[in-house]
Amino acid sequence: MAGNIVITGNLTCTPGDLAMVSAALPEHIRLTMAEPGCISFVIVPAPEAPCRFEIAERFVSRAAFDAHSARTKASEWWKLTAHIPREIQLIEE
Repeated sequence: MAGNIVITGNLTCTPGDLAMVSAALPEHIRLTMAEPGCISFVIVPAPEAPCRFEIAERFVSRAAFDAHSARTKASEWWKLTAHIPREIQLIEE
């Protein structure tokens, strides 16, 4: 049986997008944490790079992660941030 899905990585915005990302992030986190199957969801500014945000997510299954991805791609967060580069690693435990 498949296990947890763990996502790590970062999102790096431009200085011009920093205020928008910072303002939109709390709602994105709130909505994600309310999703069934979300164990943890953390996106925080990188201490050494103010325009980079470190990502650490955990979902109970691939299905829960896929549902999260679908919801995110239909969200205001995605409308605002789709153009921002992300480096993401996905591990199935």
